[in-house]
Amino acid sequence: MSEKESIGVIIGNRDFFPDRLVAEARVEIIDLLAKLKVNSIMLDTEDTKLGGVETFQDAQKCAALFRRHRDEIIGVLVVLPNFGDERGIAETLKLAELNVPVLVQGYPDDLDKLDVARRRDSWCGKISACNNLYQFGIKYTLTTKHVVHPSDPTFVKDLLDFTAVCRVTKGLRNVRIGAIGARPGGFNTVRYSEKILQRNGISVVTVDLSEILGNANKLTAQDASVQQRLQRIRDYASTGLTPNEALIQMAKLDVVLSDFMQENSLDATAIQCWTSVQKNYGCNVCTSMSIMSENMLPSGCEVDVTGTLSMYALQLASGSPSALVDWNNNYADDDNKCVLFHCGNWAKSFLPDIEISTAPILGTSVGEENTYGALSGRTPAMPLTFGRISTDDPRGVMKAYIGEGRLTDDTLKTFGNRAVAEIPNLQNLMQYICRNGFEHHVVMNASKTAGILKEALGNYMGWEVQLFDN
Repeated sequence: MSEKESIGVIIGNRDFFPDRLVAEARVEIIDLLAKLKVNSIMLDTEDTKLGGVETFQDAQKCAALFRRHRDEIIGVLVVLPNFGDERGIAETLKLAELNVPVLVQGYPDDLDKLDVARRRDSWCGKISACNNLYQFGIKYTLTTKHVVHPSDPTFVKDLLDFTAVCRVTKGLRNVRIGAIGARPGGFNTVRYSEKILQRNGISVVTVDLSEILGNANKLTAQDASVQQRLQRIRDYASTGLTPNEALIQMAKLDVVLSDFMQENSLDATAIQCWTSVQKNYGCNVCTSMSIMSENMLPSGCEVDVTGTLSMYALQLASGSPSALVDWNNNYADDDNKCVLFHCGNWAKSFLPDIEISTAPILGTSVGEENTYGALSGRTPAMPLTFGRISTDDPRGVMKAYIGEGRLTDDTLKTFGNRAVAEIPNLQNLMQYICRNGFEHHVVMNASKTAGILKEALGNYMGWEVQLFDN
């Protein structure tokens, strides 16, 4: 987590259970969060009895504390060392008005400590706490085990996954995406609703491609900013047979794109990558898009705004770059394998053999000499989470599908950016995509984060989510 991101902690208590359980839990939770480098905000032991939340007055104090740190709290952890007071927990969250994810944890009892002096009853208390959260309309996340000690490895994973859910939720509610140029005329598939996105906190900033190309043409090879970007391109990837003139064109375009992103505080971009830029400017924008994606500013092809949004979501979940790809080809007669392809702008993380080249298919219509800047490279075996977010305009909703598989080292003789994916029940997935009107683009990420994304997109964003987990 960054220094500006924290987790609020509520330690529940109930007066007729042993107070020492609260004191012990506080120490254990503080130690665990520090070990995991998770910033925490909680009541001090002088603020309430042992720093727990039990009464309405306790709830008011805890809520006031959370409100003071509203800008940095991205989620709340509810800890139940004993039954806890379900009203105090729900009232705290209601008064704080944070609207962030909530993880509910309860301690397990020991079989030899079920006497009055040592029993916890958190098993029952957690049900009551969740019932109250449900009544209050507060969304919450459950641990893998109903009750679990903080030292249990499953809880450690639950907590780390929860922080990722918090990052995804916060990021999607505030993301700003640049739509640079109009979508290619033949790509109805990437149409979307700006209004549905805005209702979900997602802002789209548009600009005509002519403004971008016009500003790029005003720059010269001698400009310091162009020389700086030219060196960045050379440092980023092997230039292969790309002529210097094309590299300078790419560098000028890179300067203007970077300026546009900074001026508009953009988190991501979707760019009209063909065919106007090739016909009117003479190069591909793929290398710049790859550099942005590698630096956690995802950039998607063909003005696919919701595809770019998908890139951003998977990036938030994993902390690593994403790539927008085509569901492109069958892989021989293997029903669970397919070819992922683009011409291409994938982040360098996916392309250990990265080289700046041309786009042969696009070159057949615009001249291959005008397509320098496309990247060539093969993605090796690695974990795979795939996903796609879309606006379903006729129904007025956000929808998504996500799943996991793996990328393989199977033989693949072709050009561009390419990979082979193995996905269980791939044929069922393709049926689902086609029957539900999803786009031909999907996002891949080298992680196993489908569960995180389902929780964030489905539970907290309130979108329709279909999980393909096996």
